[in-house]
Amino acid sequence: MSEPNPPLAPSTFELYRPVEVFVAPLPLKRRYWLHALLLLLTIFSTLVVGARLQYNFDHNLPAFSLEDSIFPWRWAIGNPSHLLLGIPFSATLLLILLAHEMGHFLYCVRYRVWATLPFFIPAPTLIGTFGAFIRIRSPIRSRAALFDIGIAGPIAGFVVAVVVLAFALTFSKPMAYMAAGSDIHLGYPLIFHLVRGALALVAPAGSQLHLSLRHVYLHPTAVAAWVGMFATALNLLPGGQLDGGHIVYSVAPRIHRRVSRITVLLLVLMTIFWFGWLVWSVLLMATGMRHPQVPVEPNLDPQRRILAIFAVVMLALTFIPAPFGGTGVLSLFR
Repeated sequence: MSEPNPPLAPSTFELYRPVEVFVAPLPLKRRYWLHALLLLLTIFSTLVVGARLQYNFDHNLPAFSLEDSIFPWRWAIGNPSHLLLGIPFSATLLLILLAHEMGHFLYCVRYRVWATLPFFIPAPTLIGTFGAFIRIRSPIRSRAALFDIGIAGPIAGFVVAVVVLAFALTFSKPMAYMAAGSDIHLGYPLIFHLVRGALALVAPAGSQLHLSLRHVYLHPTAVAAWVGMFATALNLLPGGQLDGGHIVYSVAPRIHRRVSRITVLLLVLMTIFWFGWLVWSVLLMATGMRHPQVPVEPNLDPQRRILAIFAVVMLALTFIPAPFGGTGVLSLFR
């Protein structure tokens, strides 16, 4: 609610702005059992996917084959030792997702914003999960706080994913003839090419690091890094309630709605590379062009505006126009 101060005597009159008063709800009881249950289910689902990836990697089989089940849980639990193969992929992927969400959570703690612990989402998909999220349940009191909370997650996840990628590429190997027939081919973001190129400068002759990525069989932990980069790019899309939308609103509140609409339009156009961008454009429209109720004043400081440029750089480094090659409008004309 807002109420102006009562007028003063003419000789001492000053103009007072309305004062915005935020009433934070009482902290809710944390449902630790739900967080633990979802985490355990996500560990299982990512172990299943990781086990098959590791098995295929070890035996030079195609990484992704539509002849197999996308989620081969029967194969995985048929022999308990199979699940152990999935530990590297599962642990790496969950570490990247946890880093992202804890970046948000810790800055919520810093600004005394009540937020849930991370909810992990298990799913019988190609990667075993739909990611993770936290819910903010109390007001954010400034654009600076919104900016810090919004950008902390992508930065934390990106840094961990880059470190993982650097190690994982050294565990990868040249693509064998039998392994080249994968039914799904991953597209690579710019950061993959840059890290491979940097490692190639110090790699011995004959190393797979001197090959182009399309001739490299990625170790399952490198696939986990790929998922982490893809998740970072999705979260940094500048629109709606995504992290990128929060950053846009923090920097320039008046253009948030306009930028969100442009993002939706660009995603629709990106379906020439991948039909999945249409789903993301619909989701972005469904969540609306809204933003958290945050005071417009004071403005964001110059240091944070510079950091916003780094968010744009992260998006450019991690964005993949065709995440799964040959699955867009262009593929219909081949």
